[in-house]
Amino acid sequence: MTRTARCAFSPVVPETALTHYILALDQGTTSSRAIVFDDAGTAVASCQREFPQHFPQPGWVEHDPLDIWASQLACARAALTDSGIDPARIAAIGIANQRETTLLWDRVTGEPVANAIVWQDRRTAGACDRLREAGRAAMIAELTGLELDAYFSGTKLQWLLDHVPGARKRAERGELAFGTVDSYLVYRLCGRHVTDTSNAARTMLFNIHALAWDDALLALFDIPRAVLPEIVPSSGLVGHAAAEWFGHPIPIAGIAGDQQAATFGQACHRKGMVKNTYGTGCFMLMHAGVTPPVSHHRLLSTVGWTLDGRSDYLLEGSVFMGGATVQWLRDGLGIIRQSRDVEALSTSVPDSGGVMLVPAFTGLGAPHWDPYARATILGMTRGTTAAHIARAALEAIAYQSAELLTAMQKDAACAVTELRADGGAARNDLLMQFQADLLGIPVVRPRVTETTALGAAWLAGLACGVWESPAALEHQWQVDTCFEPRMEDERRAALMARWARAVAHARSWTEPMD
Repeated sequence: MTRTARCAFSPVVPETALTHYILALDQGTTSSRAIVFDDAGTAVASCQREFPQHFPQPGWVEHDPLDIWASQLACARAALTDSGIDPARIAAIGIANQRETTLLWDRVTGEPVANAIVWQDRRTAGACDRLREAGRAAMIAELTGLELDAYFSGTKLQWLLDHVPGARKRAERGELAFGTVDSYLVYRLCGRHVTDTSNAARTMLFNIHALAWDDALLALFDIPRAVLPEIVPSSGLVGHAAAEWFGHPIPIAGIAGDQQAATFGQACHRKGMVKNTYGTGCFMLMHAGVTPPVSHHRLLSTVGWTLDGRSDYLLEGSVFMGGATVQWLRDGLGIIRQSRDVEALSTSVPDSGGVMLVPAFTGLGAPHWDPYARATILGMTRGTTAAHIARAALEAIAYQSAELLTAMQKDAACAVTELRADGGAARNDLLMQFQADLLGIPVVRPRVTETTALGAAWLAGLACGVWESPAALEHQWQVDTCFEPRMEDERRAALMARWARAVAHARSWTEPMD
């Protein structure tokens, strides 16, 4: 891993009078965002654009890398234009990204050799099963902190090398480059092939103890080292975005996987603090200190960020279908026209009417890790309406997250006193209140809910001297709304027991895929 580099920028007015700005790129699963932040952590301008999702076969989820790049570049340019800020006054670019999504491209042209395989994709579940049967799961968990699952990049990259004609030989010759989305964006922006420790830790090829690519893992998955990116810190100068993109070369100085960036942006900088991001999926992370934690409840141990020569570690639980369930109500069932309509529809009924929806459309994540589970709706009667199904979909997000916190508290052997919430679905008051009710602790929504982008901005700004240290940032995090639990313990226990029954019906529904 390279040493942290610092970037410098030339102010056009005296330093004392200058407001510093950071351009944060937040490349997500269903959309790309860009936000310009000032040095007070205030969003000055933003832009968001959805891009196409591709489902070529059941269990397969793909993106066109050129759609990712085009949407992200367009958002960045639009945010800069709307801000009215001269690009020369942008101190740095910070990048946050959907994590395990796997891309493979030509090193010379930058052209992808295939569609990106998205983190939700389950095509390599069978390969994971065979490795598990061969007794490799314990080794993988020990070295990487991850479950042996198709969720992560290792088997996705192996599949591309084996199924794209000529890809393996070209990779061995050093002609192809692999990366998660951060790598691809940095490559397109400045031509350098890198990834940071937080993204590398999601590949199943990275040793989280040594903070380096692992030869044993590369051999296990048959991955040539020549295809891998250089590993850099999460905060540090990587290069400069070419002037052709924004009219001025801008330092790229912050990189983190979206959930690590959100944890940093939630100011969860001390051991025991927990955040949950309610995005396409839901991702709950607890700061675990400076040594990798060990989970006994099938949670993940992962690198949070590397800053000033120190790596912080996180304990993580992942829910595959969060806001994506609401998108299914919109696109699949057509019972809402826009995602934001789900709250009004859900509040039109007092409860779900006994309906339980288990959104295992692409399997179940932590703590179940069942790639063969599939979505179910249970408890319907002739009186069930679209509103009941919508409410059950929202509540399912909270049920899944409650499972994660229960497992997390057992692993950490400590009581969690609050949950910090962010992401698009965190704006839904009904969901946040139900979440607090199920958890029995306050759910706190900050004033800035786009904490993924904010975390990327903070990491970039720290590298460029906009802020001196993480401690200097904590006062920028401010509470918007605190949702206090209102549910009786007996009712909470009964609902979680019913949820467990519903999940049992969804488990092991499909046959393994080759």
